[in-house]
Amino acid sequence: MTDHNDKICSPTGEEDTLLTFPCEFPIKVMGKNNEQFEMDVFTVVKMHVDNLAENAIKTRPSGKGNYISITVTITAHSKQQIDNIYLGLNACESVLMCL
Repeated sequence: MTDHNDKICSPTGEEDTLLTFPCEFPIKVMGKNNEQFEMDVFTVVKMHVDNLAENAIKTRPSGKGNYISITVTITAHSKQQIDNIYLGLNACESVLMCL
């Protein structure tokens, strides 16, 4: 049975989602371990998330410390919000990868 909030890919190829909003959604971003990368990630996320919880951001350096992964857990309110965050992060030169 399909819930009214569940969506399926349409015949036109538009992507929909099975997420039910609002929901907790982790965004993992990787880049070089420097202040610019961390500032870029924070700036993009804050553009799309009004109330970011204090414990929403977790960082983890690579083994040699050259790279860092940042996981930001947001309360997502729509697929469009998530898409906009990923588009913004992927547009940053300091971002190497988003998951």
